[in-house]
Amino acid sequence: MRLVVQGSAIIQAHLAHIHLLSNTSVQFTQIAEHAYYLANQAVTPAVQAFCIEQKIDCAYVQNNQIIENFGLCVMDMDSTLISIECIDEIADMVGIKPQVAAITERAMQGELDFAQSLRERVALLKGLSESDLMRVLNERLKLNPGATEWIAACKKHNITTLLVSGGFNFFADRVKAMLGLDYAVANSLEIIDGKLTGRVLGEIVDAQRKADELIKLRDQLGLTTRQTIAIGDGANDLKMMSAAGVGVAYHAKPVVQAQATYALNHSGLDGVINFFTT
Repeated sequence: MRLVVQGSAIIQAHLAHIHLLSNTSVQFTQIAEHAYYLANQAVTPAVQAFCIEQKIDCAYVQNNQIIENFGLCVMDMDSTLISIECIDEIADMVGIKPQVAAITERAMQGELDFAQSLRERVALLKGLSESDLMRVLNERLKLNPGATEWIAACKKHNITTLLVSGGFNFFADRVKAMLGLDYAVANSLEIIDGKLTGRVLGEIVDAQRKADELIKLRDQLGLTTRQTIAIGDGANDLKMMSAAGVGVAYHAKPVVQAQATYALNHSGLDGVINFFTT
């Protein structure tokens, strides 16, 4: 395995101490401005503990996991590709964000069934105008750091990209266009005469649906599980991540980090590139 360490907090003193803890003669190779790796390493808990303490992302990556070996990346949208939870921001427009955000948080932590929580939250939005959605899209929707760079790397290496979201296609379609993603799957809000009815149309994109969409596209592309990456931040992403060869927790809830292959807490999404660069 190779040890990958990254994050804007890294200084030479950190690298020297990690090298000492690793008890290795191999020298660090720099792979990006704030990213380095050590080849041929065994997992060293003292290194992991030090990196947590110093707010450095670290991962022990299998040698065969290089970017050229992947063919599909499936990603969550809210708080993963973009910096907001869209439904919370819609609610904020009309002064009910605390009520909606509380339900969102419980669902993200895995305390509530996602489909049930989504219906409860959308019901609270009944009567909002489509223009409120446009305001969120135009004024608040921002890509997370490194999203553009990660998708560019996927394109360069012919990795198919799929956004699959428990959010809404009103926003997912825009993010797909912004990043040039190959596919996007999300929930549909019912809008009649320019107003939200408080209902979701069709099958809800829940945790199982996310995993199913990954598997379906993987099989269509003729790929193996080992050739797939899933990136997410909430409990609703766990099934999708476990269905992938590599699950990346991006600034994620503890329950997600505990089950992910790798985690990024201090780096942008371009940190995923560094995991798979040699």
